[in-house]
Amino acid sequence: MPRRPSDAPDEVQDDDRSSSAPSDEETREVGMTVQPRTSREVVELDRRKSEHTLIAEVRRHSRTPSFETSAAQESLDQIASQTDLKTSDAKMEELANTRRRRVRLRSPWSSSLLTLLVTTLAAVTLFSCLFSFVSRQMDVPGCRMSYMRPAFARLNEFDTEHTRFASKYSLYLYREGGVDEDTRVKGVPVLFIPGNAGSYKQVRPIAAEAANYFHDVVQHDSAAMDAGASSVDFFTADFNEDITAFHGQTLLDQAEYLNEAISYILSLYHDPSRSMRASGLPDPSSVILVGHSMGGIVARTMLTMPNYQSNSINTIITMSAPHARPPVAFDGDIVRAYQRINDYWRKAYAQKWANNNPLWHVTLISVVGGGLDTMIPSDYASISSLVPDTHGFTVFTSSVPHVWTGMDHQAILWCDQFRKVLIRALMEVLNSKRPGQTKPRADRMRVFKQWFLTGMESTTEKKLPQQKPTTLLTLEDGHNSVMPQGERFVMRTLGNTNRAKAYLLPIPPHATPGRKRFTLLTDQQLNSPEGSKNLQVLLCSVFPLEMGQSATLFTLNMDLSGDGSGSTRLACKNAEADVISLPASTKTSRYPFEEVAPFSYLEYDVDVISEHQLVAVVDKAITPTNGWVMAEFSDRAASEVRANVGMLRLLTMGVTLQLPAQRGLTTRIKIPTIQSALLAYRIHVGKQRCNDGDPLFAPLLRQYLNNPYESKFFVNVGVADLNLHGIAPFMPSPLRQQSSEGLSLEIWSDPTCGMPIDITLEADVFGSLGKLVVRYRTVFAAFPLLVVALVLCKQFSIYDTAGTFISFAEALDLCLRQSIPLVFIALSIFAFSLARSSSSQDHRSSSSSGWSHWGRNSTESAVDYTKNDLLLGSPDPFFWFLVPLFGLVSVGICVVMNYTLMTLTHILSMIYDLVTFRPAWISNEDRRRPAPPMTFAASSPGRRILTASVLLFLVSTIIPYQFAFLVACVVQMTTCTRALKLVRETRSNTTFNFYNYAHSLLVLMIWFIG
Repeated sequence: MPRRPSDAPDEVQDDDRSSSAPSDEETREVGMTVQPRTSREVVELDRRKSEHTLIAEVRRHSRTPSFETSAAQESLDQIASQTDLKTSDAKMEELANTRRRRVRLRSPWSSSLLTLLVTTLAAVTLFSCLFSFVSRQMDVPGCRMSYMRPAFARLNEFDTEHTRFASKYSLYLYREGGVDEDTRVKGVPVLFIPGNAGSYKQVRPIAAEAANYFHDVVQHDSAAMDAGASSVDFFTADFNEDITAFHGQTLLDQAEYLNEAISYILSLYHDPSRSMRASGLPDPSSVILVGHSMGGIVARTMLTMPNYQSNSINTIITMSAPHARPPVAFDGDIVRAYQRINDYWRKAYAQKWANNNPLWHVTLISVVGGGLDTMIPSDYASISSLVPDTHGFTVFTSSVPHVWTGMDHQAILWCDQFRKVLIRALMEVLNSKRPGQTKPRADRMRVFKQWFLTGMESTTEKKLPQQKPTTLLTLEDGHNSVMPQGERFVMRTLGNTNRAKAYLLPIPPHATPGRKRFTLLTDQQLNSPEGSKNLQVLLCSVFPLEMGQSATLFTLNMDLSGDGSGSTRLACKNAEADVISLPASTKTSRYPFEEVAPFSYLEYDVDVISEHQLVAVVDKAITPTNGWVMAEFSDRAASEVRANVGMLRLLTMGVTLQLPAQRGLTTRIKIPTIQSALLAYRIHVGKQRCNDGDPLFAPLLRQYLNNPYESKFFVNVGVADLNLHGIAPFMPSPLRQQSSEGLSLEIWSDPTCGMPIDITLEADVFGSLGKLVVRYRTVFAAFPLLVVALVLCKQFSIYDTAGTFISFAEALDLCLRQSIPLVFIALSIFAFSLARSSSSQDHRSSSSSGWSHWGRNSTESAVDYTKNDLLLGSPDPFFWFLVPLFGLVSVGICVVMNYTLMTLTHILSMIYDLVTFRPAWISNEDRRRPAPPMTFAASSPGRRILTASVLLFLVSTIIPYQFAFLVACVVQMTTCTRALKLVRETRSNTTFNFYNYAHSLLVLMIWFIG
């Protein structure tokens, strides 16, 4: 076997000799007859081979810079110079120990005490966040399952003549089996848009409810049909479960396709062979859109596309759609698409005149499931930065009457309670007698607020003042009770007098000191003018009517005078239209969404009803019936409590209040400090005791925000978890600045008990940790990337100065001692400064008077929608500590990822060794033949340029860049595996450097995937 040239570098000779090249003694024996050796000769030969290996290592490291001290290097040089082929066993042992120490120092598995301590703290913090996320402050799901008999008709005529996406996407028409199976169109067109990786079949629960509700109820209501009520034709798009959340071009493609689909859908109503609409109805000119998740963003995108047909969309209802910002902002196309879409909507509503606003006729309703939706942060569903409250609003399902429960990302599609409310609201906004197929925008907004909001919001419009008196109430003098002014009315059982009876409550004069309000609560359903229920509430005025005129002026004559000669006549309005449904709260209640009859609640400011003189509570039961009623006029200021406490005191001491024994039916508690969505709380309500008997109902608690509309109800409340979607990180500023009153609590309790109720509110620190997971999940990917970048900088810095590429673990340990703490301290100061600047801007905007805006161009935007995009994204300086907290967790994540990838690499290397293993039965000639050196040959510059050009062309035309990057990660993993095998066989600095470099690069690439 030929030997290497004598002028070859010593390091190469030593490496080959220590791995696969034969010794001098063995080289001389090649081609000769092998003589048997004694055991002494074998031992001597092994000793000489070890000496040569040690000498080679010493020579190599005498020339290669390392992290050992100069004293240790001089010791090695001295030992090497004094060592020859007859070195004593003691010196050889010393060399061997030195070598083992050096190898141990550069082992990538080594970890310092500081790294272990930081990793332990990070693991505890991360585990606490995850455990809190899955177990604390969790809303109870209360959706009931829905059922349907679906049938889909594919519209094959919508082909490439209509759209260039016909080969990729499809359009279907839904029909409910056994109810509506004719595939001809006949109702109002509604288009359902599925979300990210969603299916067109997700329309089934909503479309089935629409078909059944029209078939069972609406078509039998002659008044509704005369007003323009109609059936609904539900169309749905099949996007083959395309990914829209991570790819901006896919979002635009779907929007373009759906605009062309709308044109085709509207053309179906012009074709007599495809349409069954009544001849007197106009052909539809617009389509209602219902979008789920990213489908809601596609719906808004459609109005910004060049192929959008003007006025073809006037109503958009979205469910769990991230309007404010993309759920994952790693794709540049999706970020730019969001920015372009949102800027279009904002500029449209910034126009002064309606003629200049292309979206003036559009109504946008965003419904979101709340805390149970962990797919996207529910804060992102807010449209306050896009649409004024005259054209849309955001509401949580826990606020929707008769739903009263949160729901996850998919449940919002099939939740039986919610789909019923959604379809009833949708049916009520229809007007098939108009070309747009819907009522005017203001009427649509009024209908949506009636169905989706609680009715207790500050923007709620009462219907009573717009009504005319419809009921003539005739009372017998002396046989109907008139309550003294200011006295509370309580009725514990209905029908005690065996006849219908009216109880009259005088309305305080308008000039009465204090702001008065009327409240009524009952467990009965209030009767409509044509209804037959046992309880009716009327607001009446004395009406000096002549005999015989009632039939011409009133639709209902309620005569409770009996046979008496003397009587009083009152002209009354029915308050049933303004009734507010509340979840029933009894001593056996557990959840607000239980299938029991709700409470009925009325609330009027005296200013609203001041034109009337009396409130009449009419008990129409003629036999004793279980039921209770409680009504009163109270001072609004006396029933409101404002807790002005600072954040630090709130977190450390909490808030303690006591409802007095002499209190009103309802008490409101306002805590302006509680605004952040990152903090959770726990409230304790003392047990309600009565001096005599049981209370009429158990305490009922409502927590609410006015922007967005979020209410949660707690029945039979004792201990309750409070979490909210208030000021959240990374959220753009609202379109118009609004003053925030923070969290408000409203408590209904039985005031007849005469006993105080203690209330304690405290911060749930552990429960707040879970709120960081869903809102800062992108930060948990970005901050580790920063740590990895710092580690790589340290590795390259040391390689440039010492010539050794140290391991990832060693570089991380060095960074933990200097660069990482300095970087995160600087970021903490920066985050605090950003939050202070943002909060001061908000304060100036909210406190500025109307004179400061006088003369400003209506199209100018004074709001900075991007000020919360940096770092923590929070306008509250209080949360500066999150930066070092995330830094701690990021370091721990990097350590775990480093050792995880190392373990995986070693496993793959072992598998690679097994695959390339050379069996023992290979001939001695082959075993003695030197194996080719395991090195990574560098390609030429021309080849690199050609390879890069081909890859760029494929990524830009055919292959998604995400897939290409994933392939690159797999290739890098293979490189690490081969490098590790090379390290095991050569034990040289060069191979160690390459392995550490390849491994660190793999860690960086993995975080880019994350």
